Amino acid sequence: MDVLLTNDDGIRARGLRALYAALLEAGHTVHVVAPMTQQSGVGHSLTVFEPVRAMDFEEPDFKGLGIYGTPTDCVKLALGQLLPKKPDMVISGINAGPNVGPDILYSGTVGAATEAAHENLPSIAVSHDCYKVKNGDLLPQARHLVALAERIDWSQLGRRRVVNVNYPACPLDEVKGLRVCPQTSAVWVNTYSERLDPRGAPYWWLEGEIPAETIEPDSDKDMLNRGYITLTPLRFDFTDPAGLNALAGMKLG
Repeated sequence: MDVLLTNDDGIRARGLRALYAALLEAGHTVHVVAPMTQQSGVGHSLTVFEPVRAMDFEEPDFKGLGIYGTPTDCVKLALGQLLPKKPDMVISGINAGPNVGPDILYSGTVGAATEAAHENLPSIAVSHDCYKVKNGDLLPQARHLVALAERIDWSQLGRRRVVNVNYPACPLDEVKGLRVCPQTSAVWVNTYSERLDPRGAPYWWLEGEIPAETIEPDSDKDMLNRGYITLTPLRFDFTDPAGLNALAGMKLG
C-alpha cells in the first residue's frame, strides 16, 4: 500500500515513529506529513490567516516532512499539493492518550483522519490509552495496527468513514481481545485549576474526567477500560433527522 502517515503529537512523536517503522517493515510505501509541534486538542482546525511552512526530516531510519500547522493542514496539503497521487490509505497516530467518546470532537488525530475520509480515502485514527510511553514501547501495537489495516474490507463500509482504533494501557500480549463497539455518549466533567504566575497574574490548567457511572456498558470507553482493543466506525454527518422533522412541523416563517 501507499500510505500517508500523520498525527497530532508532532513529527518526533514515538507513536508516529513506531507506525513508520512497522509500515516499512511490512513492505508499504510511507509518506510522512505531520505537524512540527504538539497539536493535541485542535480538532479539525485549519490555518487560514498565515502561511503554512514545512521542514524536511532526513534521518538514518526516518524520512518525513514537518508542517508548521495543524493535523488537518498536513492532510490537506499532502493530498492537494505534496503527493504525486492520492495514497491508498491515510493513518493518523499512534496518539498518546485515548480518543473515545467525546474525545473525537477535540482530537487532532481524528481530525486528520476525518479530512482524509472527506476525500473518500480509507482512513484510520489510532490511539493508545497512555500518555507516557518509553521509546520503542509502541512497536507491537504499531505492527498489530498495520496488520489490522490490511485486513479491513473497506468496500463493506460506507463512504467517508473513519475507523477509530484504541489500544488499552497494557502490553499487547496482555490485551483481552478486539471489539467492534459504539462510542460512549458520556461527556467530560471539566474543572480548571487556577494558579498564579511569578508576577501574580492568574492562569488556568484544564482538568477533568469522564465519570465512570455515565459510561455505557460495551461502549468504546468501557471496553478500553476493560483491556480490549476497540474499533469504532465514525461518520461526520451531524444532521439530526428527528430535529429535521420537528423543525419542519413548526410554524417558523
